[in-house]
Amino acid sequence: MEDAQENTAESGSSVQWSEEPAGLAKVPEVSLSEESEGCTRPLEAAPPKLCGYLSKFGGKGPIRGWKSRWFFFDERKCHLYYSRTAQDANPLDSIDLSSAVFDCKADAEEGTFEIKTPNRIITLKAATKQVMLYWLQQLQMKRWEFHNSLPAPPAAPDAALAGNGPALRLELEQEEEDQEALLCPVKTPTELVGVGAAWQPVHAKPSALQNISLKHLGTEIQNTMCSIRGNKQTQGAGHRPPGEDSPLSEETQREEQLSPPDPGTPGKDPANSQKPTPKSSLTTSLIQKAKSQSNTFPLFSEGLMRNRTAQEKVLALEQQVLMLTKELKAQKELVKILHKALEAAQQEKRVSSAYLAAAQDKDRLELVRHKVRQIAELGRRVEALERERESLAQTASLREQEIRELQQHVQLLLDKNQAKQEVICKLSEKVTQDFMKAPEEADRDFLSQQEKMEHLKDDMEAYRTQNRFLNSEIHQVTKIWRKVAEKEKALLMKCAYLQAQNCQVESKYLAGLRRLQEALGVEAGECSELLRQLIQEALQWEASEASADSIVLSPSTVSEYDEYGFLTVPNYEVEDLRLLAKIQALEVHSHHLLAHEAVERPLRERWATLGELAPSAELKQLLRAGVPHEHRPRVWRWLIRLRVQHLQAPGCYQALLSQGQACKHPAARQIELDLNRTFPNNKHFTCPTSSFPDKLRRVLLAFSWQNPTIGYCQGLNRLAAIALLVLDEEESAFWCLVAIVETIMPADYYSKTLLASQVDQRVLQDLLLEKLPRLMAHLGQRCVDLSFITFNWFLVVFADSLISNILLQVWDAFLYEGIKVVFRYALAIFKYNEEALLRLQDSLEIYQYLHFFTKTICDSRKLMHIAFNDMNPFPMKQLRQLRAAHRERLEAELNELEQLKAEYLETRAAQGPSVPEGCPSEDEGEAEP
Repeated sequence: MEDAQENTAESGSSVQWSEEPAGLAKVPEVSLSEESEGCTRPLEAAPPKLCGYLSKFGGKGPIRGWKSRWFFFDERKCHLYYSRTAQDANPLDSIDLSSAVFDCKADAEEGTFEIKTPNRIITLKAATKQVMLYWLQQLQMKRWEFHNSLPAPPAAPDAALAGNGPALRLELEQEEEDQEALLCPVKTPTELVGVGAAWQPVHAKPSALQNISLKHLGTEIQNTMCSIRGNKQTQGAGHRPPGEDSPLSEETQREEQLSPPDPGTPGKDPANSQKPTPKSSLTTSLIQKAKSQSNTFPLFSEGLMRNRTAQEKVLALEQQVLMLTKELKAQKELVKILHKALEAAQQEKRVSSAYLAAAQDKDRLELVRHKVRQIAELGRRVEALERERESLAQTASLREQEIRELQQHVQLLLDKNQAKQEVICKLSEKVTQDFMKAPEEADRDFLSQQEKMEHLKDDMEAYRTQNRFLNSEIHQVTKIWRKVAEKEKALLMKCAYLQAQNCQVESKYLAGLRRLQEALGVEAGECSELLRQLIQEALQWEASEASADSIVLSPSTVSEYDEYGFLTVPNYEVEDLRLLAKIQALEVHSHHLLAHEAVERPLRERWATLGELAPSAELKQLLRAGVPHEHRPRVWRWLIRLRVQHLQAPGCYQALLSQGQACKHPAARQIELDLNRTFPNNKHFTCPTSSFPDKLRRVLLAFSWQNPTIGYCQGLNRLAAIALLVLDEEESAFWCLVAIVETIMPADYYSKTLLASQVDQRVLQDLLLEKLPRLMAHLGQRCVDLSFITFNWFLVVFADSLISNILLQVWDAFLYEGIKVVFRYALAIFKYNEEALLRLQDSLEIYQYLHFFTKTICDSRKLMHIAFNDMNPFPMKQLRQLRAAHRERLEAELNELEQLKAEYLETRAAQGPSVPEGCPSEDEGEAEP
């Protein structure tokens, strides 16, 4: 195989830069004196095209080895094409250098280097070490120029670009100076550069048959036919004296100069468009031959016309004739092989024709039977050959065993002989030491040491050269990688921005449909029917787009469940609520995409660099901003341990579970009833095969035994469920519930009277009057009591109210700072929706809006800013004073109510059980038969 991994072997090669057509300047060469003084930059000129002969390692079986190939570089595609000779019209294959790296090993044969692409490794060899370094340096330069010429990704505005222009030029110049500092420009090998490189004889060239590429046999045949056709045209011109030029040579040169071909474009053979007839004149043949040579390889025609004597032309043509003769022999062998294949195909065709030409079924049947007999005969022959192969394999194995035994015997003899030789050598050395004089030994040692030093110097120079080249390669590849990474980051940011815009457009579309539906009301007609159809299609977009428009890195569609199992779009029965839920999900996804690069990525990096957790102002700010999903379990365990470390004991949770199994708790029945009502919009608690309901049951039963004064209160199931979803461990969720009920919340928060919960509702009313007076005045005029809505917020810490990502962000700060966070977010929720509430005038509409308005909050950053900035000042001292005052008043009210209740019971007891007149008593009913 041509493209297999190559090994090193000796072969000669030559490299050249192809010259541009007449009129273009040449690139000046770097002399040895300039190279010794420093790495000077060449003068700016038109870039030459890279081409030349190299030896390529490839092939299969007996023809595997080094093959001479003509390489030329295409700057437009950054591909390195190669063909068998420079005269071939079509290249054999190409190497993509845009993603390739180059390597040269010091311990390899001189002139050998490798080109490594993502798909294969190509081993090449140049004639000398200087040519190899020259070739590698130019390939690096071409690859870097190709990457710099690629279009840049979307960037800053034009003004910013204009301001950064000089800085960018300075940066590019600095990169070029760094590149030259790593590997100085190599002197151009003058003997192997220019037109002469294509005419120089290739050293140690393999045979014509071995040099043929069997992998690209079709291309080889095309190139050979073009070469044979060109040779036929020049047979008449071959008898012309060498010093005599054709009368039309100047005209031909003018035609070539007017239409110069592009040697870097592979696969184009303009000679195929002009097929000369056998009866054409000698003049026409010469013109067409000149055009054919100019099209296949323009350096030939240009080189022949420039400063070449007749003798040189004759020598070059004789060498070409010898080369074509060898190629013709190889093509004849190939034709013989193809003839044999053609005869076999024709035989098969004759048999098939006889079968089809048979007039009767008997004849056809006889042909089929004949074929069957032939197949059976071939099968028997195959079986016989298989048996013979097995017998030969057995014989070979026996022979190999005998060979191994003989090898062992020979090895024993060699070891014995080696031992004898060592004894002889020692004795000889001893005798030599006795007879030789000391000066001769010193001279010999000095010469050997000097020879070793020379070898070590050569090795050091080789490794130094390899190190310089590899440093240059690493430097350039690193720059390319950074550039690609910047492009990828810019494209990802643009993709996230476009996806966010798409979600916003969908949200606005759904909101428009909803408003249009409200405007139409219950009117019947085609418009209302069309509107209902559009709403149904909008609600079903998600399922159809999830498979077609999904992106691996950041999906543009809203997933059905979030990372904790909550439904992103709840399946309400009312179509209007489902439409609002879909709008909400789109807005949340849009905010998430817009904040991912600007907010979430720096936050994740900050959490990743945070080591051991400790209470601090920085940790407080990080917890308020929200803990990333991957760090939240670790952070919550630390916060819970900080709260309950004085209550925790080894084996406490397991002991409580054992106690619950031994004796049934009175609250077990209520716990079972509430299990099925816990988060019906979460797949972990609604799936029949999920283990979360069993875990939640054990956590609640253990807590009922842990705190007998509370036992179980409705709302504890949702607190424990949130802890289970985040921590995924029963014992951690149990201690989280203990931390909330016994250390964060006041003592009577979950008691039977819910005294502390009622106190907090009155405190919240005072804070609302202070922070949002306009809203409270509006609600007071319409006799709206907010405690019907906010009481559940405080009892379960917004577990049923906010969407999951905002809810968990609230819990992150709540577990660290305490109940004050709940007050802050309760005030922030009303501030967030203040304008919408002020627009509502009817109390019934206000109550309906209050039941679901928390689900319309989608911007967590805005809500957090309101809670921790707009609600300031918010001192804890004020909160304690308000709690104490309201608790005193509430306890007085409860005591007064208890007194009224006691007086009523005393009055009822004093009156005794009396039956009004005319009403039969129960005793009378029983006395009757």
